[in-house]
Amino acid sequence: MTQLAALPTGRPQRIVYLGTPEIAVAPLEALVAAGFEVVLVVTRTDKRRGRGAELSPNPVKEAAARLGLEVSHDVEDVLRVNADLGVVVAFGQIIKPHILEQLPMINVHFSLLPRWRGAAPTERAILAGDEVSGVCLMQVVIDLDAGPLLDMVEVAVASVDTADALRQRLVTVGCERLVVALQHGLPEPRPQVGEVTYAAKLTIDEFRVNWRESARVIDRMVRVGLAWTMFRGRRLKIVECELGVEIGGPGDFLSGTVIACGNGSITLIRVQPEGKPVMHASAWANGARPNTSDNLLDSPA
Repeated sequence: MTQLAALPTGRPQRIVYLGTPEIAVAPLEALVAAGFEVVLVVTRTDKRRGRGAELSPNPVKEAAARLGLEVSHDVEDVLRVNADLGVVVAFGQIIKPHILEQLPMINVHFSLLPRWRGAAPTERAILAGDEVSGVCLMQVVIDLDAGPLLDMVEVAVASVDTADALRQRLVTVGCERLVVALQHGLPEPRPQVGEVTYAAKLTIDEFRVNWRESARVIDRMVRVGLAWTMFRGRRLKIVECELGVEIGGPGDFLSGTVIACGNGSITLIRVQPEGKPVMHASAWANGARPNTSDNLLDSPA
């Protein structure tokens, strides 16, 4: 059984930071702005982005370079810098037991644990219709997002929140709570309590709209940012919509931009046709001219 390294009892002096995507940039910046000495940033390796062959740094690596911080892609390097604490935010890699035995680590997680452990907590909260999400500060353990909690704060989920909007509010709260906790000394960890649910990684296939679903369910898919359907043999991404009460056969166009669902309807506001930029739905409809004979329900992919 892994014996975790003890958390520091006072303000940590030397911190290593582990993170990768855009969501992890603001907490890193907050630590530096608050005067903490970030002695090393560990992040995932560079990847090819777009069609070019050149490797591009991820957002955390770019931020670390801008802040003048040392960067590594090897987690083992956290053991060579004499750090007091590791801070993990959306790192995307399991920390091995022997590292946790030597260096205590805490994680900023964007859900109310133990609800939505895993890769996509913000998106899963919106898809499930949760009215409350939040931020947890927890001790890192071997099992995924199962560590004891050091802090938890609730954040309301508005019925119009996109995943990006909710995530930004959660990050802002998370930065504040992280800095305060480290400045005043970490509290005694307490076990997670409640039903465990997992936020599985998102796949594009699950965001193909099933027009038999209610308008409210489809609206949640759109607010996550990945919803799509097929129109006349080509993919149409739904970027923004509004709920409606019109009734018709699921997948029927009730007008150029109003589509019937299993219960209610949605009005398209912004769409992205395959191979084209995002545009206002009325402009798309003026060109595509959908009519009442068009149905999106069983269009082949």
